[in-house]
Amino acid sequence: MDIADFFDTFFEEAEELLADMEQHLLELDIDNPDGEQLNAIFRAAHSIKGGAGTFGFSVLQKTTHIFENLLDHARKGELTLRADLVDTFLETKDIMHEQLDAYRNEEAPDQEAYERICQTLQQIALEEIGQTLEAPAAPPAPLFKTEEPSASSASEHQLVVALLNVSEKDRTLLVEELEQLGEIQTQSGDDKRYEVILNGDSSADDIEAVMCFIIEPEQIEIKVTDRAQTAVPVSAAPTVSTPPAAPVAAEPAAKPQPPVESERKEAAAKPKKAAAESSSIRVSVDKVDQIINLVGELIITQSMLDQTVSDLEDQSVGNSSLQNGMSLLQRNARDLQEAVMSIRMIPMEFVFSRFPRVVRDTAGKLGKEIELVTEGKSTELDKSLVERITDPLTHLVRNSLDHGIEMPDKREALGKPRTGKLTLSARHQGGNILIEVRDDGAGMDRERLLAKARENGLNVSDTMTDEEVYQLIFAPGFSTAEAVTDVSGRGVGMDVVKRNIQGMGGRVEIQSKLGEGTNTRIVLPLTLAILDGMSIKVGGETFILPLSTVLESLQPTKNDMYAMAGDDVVLKVRDEYLPVIAIHEVLDVENAITDPTRSIAVIVQGEGRRYAMLVDELIGQQQVVVKNLEDNYRKVPGISAATILGDGSVALILDITGLHRLSRVKKEAGKIINNQHYSFYKEAEPS
Repeated sequence: MDIADFFDTFFEEAEELLADMEQHLLELDIDNPDGEQLNAIFRAAHSIKGGAGTFGFSVLQKTTHIFENLLDHARKGELTLRADLVDTFLETKDIMHEQLDAYRNEEAPDQEAYERICQTLQQIALEEIGQTLEAPAAPPAPLFKTEEPSASSASEHQLVVALLNVSEKDRTLLVEELEQLGEIQTQSGDDKRYEVILNGDSSADDIEAVMCFIIEPEQIEIKVTDRAQTAVPVSAAPTVSTPPAAPVAAEPAAKPQPPVESERKEAAAKPKKAAAESSSIRVSVDKVDQIINLVGELIITQSMLDQTVSDLEDQSVGNSSLQNGMSLLQRNARDLQEAVMSIRMIPMEFVFSRFPRVVRDTAGKLGKEIELVTEGKSTELDKSLVERITDPLTHLVRNSLDHGIEMPDKREALGKPRTGKLTLSARHQGGNILIEVRDDGAGMDRERLLAKARENGLNVSDTMTDEEVYQLIFAPGFSTAEAVTDVSGRGVGMDVVKRNIQGMGGRVEIQSKLGEGTNTRIVLPLTLAILDGMSIKVGGETFILPLSTVLESLQPTKNDMYAMAGDDVVLKVRDEYLPVIAIHEVLDVENAITDPTRSIAVIVQGEGRRYAMLVDELIGQQQVVVKNLEDNYRKVPGISAATILGDGSVALILDITGLHRLSRVKKEAGKIINNQHYSFYKEAEPS
């Protein structure tokens, strides 16, 4: 067996432990620390240290060992916590994460960072508790080597390792591992309790860390015994008068017993998670994606069969058994689709859990006092979107902290609490997820934004709506910061935010009130694999409009349409003038209806603006399987993706903002020539 087989498991579990450690550190009440939280932080470091030592990751093991010893003094009340100490602990966690990534990438960890953090921790120990924390001389030998343990190592100490309620298959594997950690003297027992007496220099901590990769902590009992007090025959044993040598990774002398026992008793008093964990498996995302793609193909095939059955019904060839079978297939296919899609859905807690650290660090740099509130952490989103939404959210959070929330003294002068409030929330809204970043800060100054936009050479006017003015912050290079700092001021970031969110099929909306705060809303589809769409007909072509962008549809009249300067045409809808996009003109569709009064105007929204799209016919609402057009063909302006309809034909999924941009480009190039039906538009511009 190769030790590398367990690397991925260790890396994943260590990542989770580091995330838990950071969360507990951020939640610590410095004035009155919770003992359970301190114990949890210590246990996380303890587990990582044991695994790192087992796999020969010496730098990570040594760093964690010193950190663990310091945490041990903190949980015993021998080290008084302060904000600067917690900051150092968080920095240590970051360096441990960097070391973990280095080992994952088969690279050497940063030696300079390792020496610096170890020196810092040693200095804290010396100044706060008057002790020097010794790092282990070397990690235990990696597992699964073929070399036999030496006589000197076998004479260190003796351990009784009891395996409780472990199957024979797992027990065999565990005994093989124990053979690599020392010399087995005897082994006996059954499935309920199987005892192995082991001679060697491995510590109880290291053995527990190895065992926990296969079984749960409560299935292990480890006792360290003095070989002079046992009657078990041991080969190459020292004389009775020779004291046992200390383990290489020894705990501080103040500990009366190995921490494994005390931690086990402590854990026994808590609710067990073993049952839930053992009922889950780790599956590669690639395998899940493959299943989702196959289910998508199955849905398309089912739609084709459904279309065929409908055609047979139109020809008056009835077959009740066929119809019933198709209905059952449709239900089962939809249930299968929803079940498979749910595998990729993970709670927003995975995203929100990163922001307490971001808020703490950024607020510290800015000298502000911030309270972070999260709502809707259990709201689920597709894993691919969760991974891609983190960076845009980070930019929005930092923007709120820097530009939105005022300095404590200024807030106090305005009659506000010194501590600003930043809220992250998530909730489902129809077939979408709505994520909000809200602050109770200064809000956006409309006039200041317009002045800055003019200064940057942007085409703006005083007649712009508030929503259009607020969207200016997403323009490339736009920034209202008075000075460039390491937080903001360079005018980069917000344009990337908008571009990334649009790339996920979403949109960004901003609501703000001067002096009261700003609310930035992100609307995203729940998944990129399935889309709720509105099927429309233009000429002989069928297109799909994302349902999340559709607001309403209506029949235009001559009196509601106006000709603007140039070739622009607008439609008046309840005192709002919307740009008109004739799809047949933009996409060069033949045999389409050219008279707007005979078309249907679908009111859609994109990039915070509303448009009136002229179509020939509304077919209906349906779920479609999204196919990436760039992977299978190339990028097409005005088109975001494609799908396969029930009759086997390909339908293009329209990109609202892309169509508007394409329309503007074609008009500027003179490629869209006004037809004679434009003559009836009112020539006067709307007031």
